[in-house]
Amino acid sequence: MVERREDSTESTLVSTIESTTGTFSELGLSAPLLRSLADEGYTTPTPIQAKAMPHILDGRDLFGCAQTGTGKTAAFALPLIEQMRAKATRPAPRRCRTLVLAPTRELAAQIHESFLAYGRHCGIQAAVIYGGVGQQRQARAMLKGVDVLVATPGRLLDLITQRLVDIRQVEFLVLDEADRMLDMGFIHDMRRIIAMLPSQRQTLFFSATLPKAVRQLADSMLQNPLEIKTAPQSSPAETVSQSVFHVPKREKKPLLIKLLQEEATGRVIVFARTKHGADKLQRDLTRAGIPTAAIHGNKSQPQRERALAAFKSTEPPVLVATDIAARGIDVDEVAHVINYELPHEPETYVHRIGRTGRAGQVGAAVSFCDPEEQPRLVAIERLLRRAIPARNKPAVATTTSRPTQADQSHQSHGQQSRRGKSSRPTGQRRRRRPAAQPQTDRSAHAPATLPGSTPLTTAGSRGGRGRHRRAL
Repeated sequence: MVERREDSTESTLVSTIESTTGTFSELGLSAPLLRSLADEGYTTPTPIQAKAMPHILDGRDLFGCAQTGTGKTAAFALPLIEQMRAKATRPAPRRCRTLVLAPTRELAAQIHESFLAYGRHCGIQAAVIYGGVGQQRQARAMLKGVDVLVATPGRLLDLITQRLVDIRQVEFLVLDEADRMLDMGFIHDMRRIIAMLPSQRQTLFFSATLPKAVRQLADSMLQNPLEIKTAPQSSPAETVSQSVFHVPKREKKPLLIKLLQEEATGRVIVFARTKHGADKLQRDLTRAGIPTAAIHGNKSQPQRERALAAFKSTEPPVLVATDIAARGIDVDEVAHVINYELPHEPETYVHRIGRTGRAGQVGAAVSFCDPEEQPRLVAIERLLRRAIPARNKPAVATTTSRPTQADQSHQSHGQQSRRGKSSRPTGQRRRRRPAAQPQTDRSAHAPATLPGSTPLTTAGSRGGRGRHRRAL
């Protein structure tokens, strides 16, 4: 049952479907698509698929808000393939019928692979274009025209300017991870692209979060849209167990090594804040005997593809990534996500840990928090509306007694003496007062420990190199 209610302030229709459809066949998909889904091993639609697909098949504009790892790609790919199959037309040279915009190369490549997999029995032709590689191969793929073009905004505009791609006859437009595209500064590119599109089209808009800028962009693009939400805004999957270590910055690396050696087996993604930090962490883990690969924006596309291919192998290395991988990496059975450094934006935390616990699988997210990152942890917990369980006691801040007025006067007097402008009478010796020693709580610098283990030390971490990754 579907209830629809008008929202005068948003001009949208909100879907409040309480139950999901049992099978894909009940959603109105044809036999070739059902065959492709059987080849992929999919039998039951996810909530976002069950809610979105019937309305997309009806030709409605749609605004979908769902967390990562919920099957959004299939939610729009399957009904669009069905519509193109039902109205078979040959695309003109350099043109496409469906245009999908994605923020990152990795996400664009995965969406392209999904269209090829789902449309293998429907004769669907798809191409993907993104930056970081030569454009000749991408331009050749567009020579005869394709049914589906998946693109990042920057490279798409480059090829349009060179008249190697023409989007003036697009029938279906999809914006995936729209909030991420805004975060990455693609708003002007997106508006230029949208201005080139025909006004008569079906537009599907997907976002994991709903900041004001995303809402405004959606309102300017969609016509009488249906709004569908499958989870509270910025909520992680319930199958992901979360925990945090309160640990000083200097103790993070030994703790990470011990965690990787003793607990975090299988596929593990470690998130760092900066590209330089990711490279340094990769080198340090490799020296500790832990196979590690890194992926970030400074890596060339072949390097990123090799890192992802290794991560998808039967003996995956630890993948150290910046937030470019917080969305766009769809790898099965990621067992652990480790936030080596907490992100500045709390929403990014949700996207990071969304790499595990996907499609109903169980996963674990572990975060390291030093005292300077405490405000970020507070912001994350405020967004989640719950506290993240701590696996050790927070470090107690070092306390010092406040200087008295006499101490301040003595300090000022000493500074004058060092400048050679002392006001002491001639011949009077200066009495030196011993400096007050601050009282320090030793527990503030106690090394963090894993449950049931001994305190971490650098030497102890080096001692376990040979044991790591046997489970992989």
